[in-house]
Amino acid sequence: MSIPTGFENLVGQWKGVKKLWMSPTEPMHESDTLMKVATTARGKFLTLNYNWDFEGFPQDGLLLVGVEEKTNKVAITWVDSWHMGDAVMTCKGRVEKDGSIYALGSYPAPTGPDWGWSIRLKLIDENQWQLQMENITPAGVAMLAVEIDYFRAA
Repeated sequence: MSIPTGFENLVGQWKGVKKLWMSPTEPMHESDTLMKVATTARGKFLTLNYNWDFEGFPQDGLLLVGVEEKTNKVAITWVDSWHMGDAVMTCKGRVEKDGSIYALGSYPAPTGPDWGWSIRLKLIDENQWQLQMENITPAGVAMLAVEIDYFRAA
């Protein structure tokens, strides 16, 4: 594994506003978010540690990101105090033609088949990047769940 090309420049401190949609019919929730990006395992993976809040309650999480250079296959491991509870999600994907990282995982729904979850990391420039997450119904319908534009913190 290695860090996807260009993403090594994310190492540092970032800030943004998290936009969270519980469903397309409910209002969006917003909260400030801070993220610290670092490398681990001798520079082979990125760690993205972040915090945010939901209805006044502090939350935090971690994304561990790496790519197999020869196959272009991406692996993302995700934990989050609110979204994932005590579970760990592993997502598999690829580096897209535009250089963004895209990966898919799934989670059990209590009353039916598993739902999908996508994670996309997209570089905008050296001082901005975007994190998007989508909830995917068992029928394959994707709905934006999380969107954050991160800006380099001074």
